[in-house]
Amino acid sequence: MKRIWKITLSLLVVSILISAYMFVEPYWLKVIHIEIRDRNIPDSFDGKRVVFVSDIHHGPNFSKERVGKLVRKINNLDPDIIFVGGDYVEKGKQYIKPCFEELEGLKAPLGRFGVLGNHDYYSNGELVRQSMKEAGIVLLEHSAQWINYGSGRIKVCGVGYFNRHSQPIESLIKDVGEDDFVILLSHDPDYAESIRNYKIDIVLSGHTHGGQVTLFGLWAPYIPSIYGQKYRTGMVDTEYTRVYVSNGVGTTAIPVRFFARPQIMVFELIKEK
Repeated sequence: MKRIWKITLSLLVVSILISAYMFVEPYWLKVIHIEIRDRNIPDSFDGKRVVFVSDIHHGPNFSKERVGKLVRKINNLDPDIIFVGGDYVEKGKQYIKPCFEELEGLKAPLGRFGVLGNHDYYSNGELVRQSMKEAGIVLLEHSAQWINYGSGRIKVCGVGYFNRHSQPIESLIKDVGEDDFVILLSHDPDYAESIRNYKIDIVLSGHTHGGQVTLFGLWAPYIPSIYGQKYRTGMVDTEYTRVYVSNGVGTTAIPVRFFARPQIMVFELIKEK
């Protein structure tokens, strides 16, 4: 009887500790540094720093103050380019303006670019577009733009969330040569499966939250992807491109994470000789 009581008590203590940790982990933000080595990176972009952040989910569980703190954290990383992967707000259009009031403070000399996520459309897609423009963040919604610096340039493309699989990439890269370096932003990493023989060097995505609640980082019971665990988190090589999936910084549904820490990705572009 005493043994059963000890086991029960131990399980109860462990359950309480795990539950408490799940509410703490969403605040345990980490910065991941990744080197991108490619011969197509222009000499003038060698050493340039790209910061990618996604899935802020400003709302009841991610305050305006936390968005401001996130902005300061990103600026302290001294980025040359900033990409934002969508899902700026969790739910409710009342959070859109306050979120972008803070995001307006992002600083990157070569530009700030973003795409929309599913929660942005749910909240009020048109207001998000307007707020992005007012904040000086370039919206890439099935559109593309060259980033010029010195004697070189790279291309950044973006696709929207809805109807994304019917958004052919060809029109965005028709002026791209074999020696150009091309980055694609897509909130949903599943879009990478639509890339077939197209000149896309890397894809930056979010959406999955790293599973948000996982089995000690090994497996997640739910991933919003038709490809299961494939695009849960991190780097994924496909036949035609390389995908980097961020865990994001916010949460959805419930404000917990378990072995899926929030993260900011920092890419250093390195010209491969």
